[in-house]
Amino acid sequence: MGKVVGAALLAHVPTIMLPETVRKDLNEGKEISLVPGLKRLRKDVFETLDYDTVVVLDSHWATTVEFVITSAAERSGLFTSEELPRGMTQIPYSIKGDPELAKSLSKYDEKNGTWVTPIADPHLPIFYATVNLWHYLGRGLDEKRWISMSVCQTGTPEDFIRAGRALGEAIRDSDRKVFLIASGALSHTFHKLRDLRKHEASDPVHIFTPEAYQYDLKVLEWMKQGNHGAILQDFGTFRKYKPEAGFFHYLAMAGALGEERNQGRGILYSEYENSVGTGQVHVYFPEPPGGFPMAKDLVLTRD
Repeated sequence: MGKVVGAALLAHVPTIMLPETVRKDLNEGKEISLVPGLKRLRKDVFETLDYDTVVVLDSHWATTVEFVITSAAERSGLFTSEELPRGMTQIPYSIKGDPELAKSLSKYDEKNGTWVTPIADPHLPIFYATVNLWHYLGRGLDEKRWISMSVCQTGTPEDFIRAGRALGEAIRDSDRKVFLIASGALSHTFHKLRDLRKHEASDPVHIFTPEAYQYDLKVLEWMKQGNHGAILQDFGTFRKYKPEAGFFHYLAMAGALGEERNQGRGILYSEYENSVGTGQVHVYFPEPPGGFPMAKDLVLTRD
């Protein structure tokens, strides 16, 4: 029987890939906390925890008629971002995949009322929500497998949770020890172009609105308490502040880990920071005593 041995909501912002001197220039001479946070997370967790596979819930990879999960044996190449080529250019990556786990999801999507398709095409694009975190947490740990799941842009919050349930069941019925990464932000509204450069520093005073700032802090407090039920129950409020990708990355993680039954407490591995209006943070959820409750075993129809 497989299980999730750890999970995290992690910021993948392009700033973390800039040289330290540039990061400090953008942040009033100070280092952003996201970079040392990732280095500490690697040392504390990714180099010590017993896991086989990392599954990245990738908030930048948008598909349309289904969720897609990478099932290639390897992904490798040079990554240049179409969005921000000045900051992310020709980044080398060589990532071992987990075809067996990825392909197994096709057994669990229909019963959870959703669509998840494994794709092994070696020309499938990769996105920086995966590459940036692998660069810090997976590079050099060659025996570890990394696979990515897309966000279906026509999906609702319920669809995101259902996809997570399918993933959770696939993990449970495998022999894998899995680390889940919800790769994305909290509130996610950018300042407009002509104002944007006034808001590049990490101080959360630059978050797009005070209301978004305060609600992000509320969500973070619930995460630290392990009160995932409160986040799910009040998600209608959070939607007003436009969490990244509809908060797919967190909701799918929640679906995999038992939703409101999960009481895993979050540990902050960074400060809560601004990135041109958006709320960024690293939160690690160690496996709680007795393990994560994992996905609900429900049979649903795709209607």
